[in-house]
Amino acid sequence: MATTKTNKIIFWTTTVIIFLMEGLMPALTSQTELAKEGIRHLGYPDYFGNALVVFKVLGALALIIPQVPKRIKEWAYAGFAFDFIFACISHFAVDGMDFQSFFPLIFLGILMASYYTFHKLNTVK
Repeated sequence: MATTKTNKIIFWTTTVIIFLMEGLMPALTSQTELAKEGIRHLGYPDYFGNALVVFKVLGALALIIPQVPKRIKEWAYAGFAFDFIFACISHFAVDGMDFQSFFPLIFLGILMASYYTFHKLNTVK
């Protein structure tokens, strides 16, 4: 059984990874030609990529800021879960079965660890 300290370490490590990869990186790279081509390659219009970045940044901030209400955090976790699942499906549909198709599932696993420890830390005993 993991201790509270271990749960805090796991929570903050996994949550910071999600914040960096899904909040900070998209905010800094979303307007590059490579990012725009990635969205086009999957068959989505450019405005979809812009909207996705806005929601990713807001969701990442919701997860990392402790004062955000738990209900908002739940929606952020759900949004990221849908994002990773649909990214996997999109890559599989366009590129077939390759590493890019499974890569979002790695982050889904990290997100699940963050979610699990979030609830472990916030349950009343």
